[in-house]
Amino acid sequence: MENTKPIRIKTISEFHKLRALLKPAHPLISIVDYSDIHFFPEEGKEVVAIFDFYSISIKSGVTGKLKYGQQQYDFDEGIMFFIGPNQVFGVEIDQEELQKATGWIMLIHPDFLWNTSLGKNMKKYEFFHYAVNEALFLSEKEEIIINGIVQNIQNEYRSNIDKFSQDIIISQLETLLNYSERFYSRQFLTRKISSHQILDRLEKVLTDYFNSEELLTKGVPTVQYISDQLNVSPTYLRSLLKVLTGQNTQQHIHNKLIEKAKEKLSTTELTVSEIAYELGFEHMQSFSKLFKTKTNLSPLEFRQSFS
Repeated sequence: MENTKPIRIKTISEFHKLRALLKPAHPLISIVDYSDIHFFPEEGKEVVAIFDFYSISIKSGVTGKLKYGQQQYDFDEGIMFFIGPNQVFGVEIDQEELQKATGWIMLIHPDFLWNTSLGKNMKKYEFFHYAVNEALFLSEKEEIIINGIVQNIQNEYRSNIDKFSQDIIISQLETLLNYSERFYSRQFLTRKISSHQILDRLEKVLTDYFNSEELLTKGVPTVQYISDQLNVSPTYLRSLLKVLTGQNTQQHIHNKLIEKAKEKLSTTELTVSEIAYELGFEHMQSFSKLFKTKTNLSPLEFRQSFS
C-alpha cells in the first residue's frame, strides 16, 4: 500500500464513471450493487483510494483484504464496514472473486448532510474512524433490518425529489447508523474470545510498562501509546472497554497507576514526592490530586492506614 499512489475520488459521479456505472440518480447519495462494479486489469492487484465522501457497505460471497489507515481490516469474514471521508484505504483485487460478490455500497457526500442534525452528530459514530479493524458481523435478522432501511433510502432518492426527500433520507440514514451502533455494541459482548484477548493484552501492556524504566523516562503512558501497542485505534479501544468494563482507556491507565502507587506507599519508605517521580509525574501535586480522586484518601492518609 505504501508503494501505490492513492486514487482520490472527489465526487460520487466520479466514482460511478471510474467504475463504469450509470450516472448516479442523485449527485450526493448513491447505492450501488457490488455485482455492477468494474475493476480493470491495468489497476493491478491492489487499488488504493481516498474518498471525499462516506462509504457504508455490506458484502458477501467474496474474500479480500482491506487496508485502512495503518491497519488491516477484518474483511474476509466481516460483512459490513464503514469508511469516512479523506481516509486512505486499499483493497486487494481478485477479478474472479469479485465476480462472485453480492451486496451493496452506499456513498454519501458530506454536502448532503450539511446543516442537518446528522451532519453535526456524525463524529459520534466511531466506526467511521481510522483503524476500527473489526468489521460488523450481522445476524440474518440484523441484515434484513439494514437492507430494509437501505432499500427505503434508495427508493426515496430514485423517486421524484421534493422538499421532503432530504429529511426522509437523513432520518433513514440516522436510523441505519443507530442500528449499526447497537449491533457493534452487541458484537463486543458476543464475540467474547476476541474481546477478552484484548483485555488480557491490555493488562499485560500496562503491567509491563509500569514495571519498566519507561515509566520513569517517558512518564505515564498515553491512550495513543496503549492503542498502538494493541494495534487498534483509540476510539475503537475506548468503545470496546466501555462496553466490557464500563471504563475508558484513560481510566484503565489510572487504575494501574493507582495500584502501583498503593504498592509503593504500603511496602516502601519512599516519600510521596519520590513515588510521584517514579510514577512519571513531574509534580507531586498532580499525583496527589489523582490519588485522592480515585481513592478518597491522600497518599499520606493511605499510608497511615497501614500504621
